[in-house]
Amino acid sequence: MTADTTASFGFRDVPEADKEGLVREVFSSVASKYDLMNDLMSAGVHRLWKDTFVEWLNPRPGWRVLDVAGGTGDIAFRIADWTRARGRRAAIDESGGEAEIVVCDINADMVGEGVRRAEAKGERAIEWITGDAEALPIPDASMDAYTIAFGIRNVTHIDKALAEAQRVLKPGGRFLCLEFSRVDAPGLDALYDAYSLNVLPRLGQMVAGDAEAYRYLAESIRRFPPQKAFAKMIEKAGLGQVKIRNLTGGIAAMHSAWKI
Repeated sequence: MTADTTASFGFRDVPEADKEGLVREVFSSVASKYDLMNDLMSAGVHRLWKDTFVEWLNPRPGWRVLDVAGGTGDIAFRIADWTRARGRRAAIDESGGEAEIVVCDINADMVGEGVRRAEAKGERAIEWITGDAEALPIPDASMDAYTIAFGIRNVTHIDKALAEAQRVLKPGGRFLCLEFSRVDAPGLDALYDAYSLNVLPRLGQMVAGDAEAYRYLAESIRRFPPQKAFAKMIEKAGLGQVKIRNLTGGIAAMHSAWKI
């Protein structure tokens, strides 16, 4: 890395070394209102996307699942509920064994919100850790599935995060990513741009007291690779059988792959 190396932060290019701290500030600022804002800004549609995401994952009995950038627990709770509904044990056993669901997020405030929600729910099936998606504190080939939802566009080096996903997965392990993407429905793209770039920052100011955080979130979507380009990045990281499923006209997209 040279002194003039930059990374995208919304529509701005910032010194690469500064991006992680800037993103951390964004999520620390909105952590306590993050889940409420997700409901408001998507009119609750994010819940359907996440349900579809976990349904496509279809976690199996005995899987160890790593959910990256999942601080407030939306995906982890769904995975726990999915397995529990099918009579599968996804909890720390009485002898002190490891949890089968691990949430790893770089932001301690987001993890704190997830822990708080888990305590309120009485949910003991999840292990919570802080860690960097580009340098996961997870052993090689130890996970049956790696999930990341609305998080990978915020990392400084997407290729490093994908390489880490490949590293921690067991042979035959599943990679599944849910992320905002490029709208492919005629007419919807202009409406979505107007809403996300103009309305979301105002909503963020009213509810979370931080317009800039939601301006960044809207802008970061535009800097993220479109569906096919991201699929090629996944393949380059050594993951195979890449498949794409668009949601709501491409506002969001799921990318699935396997460690060969």
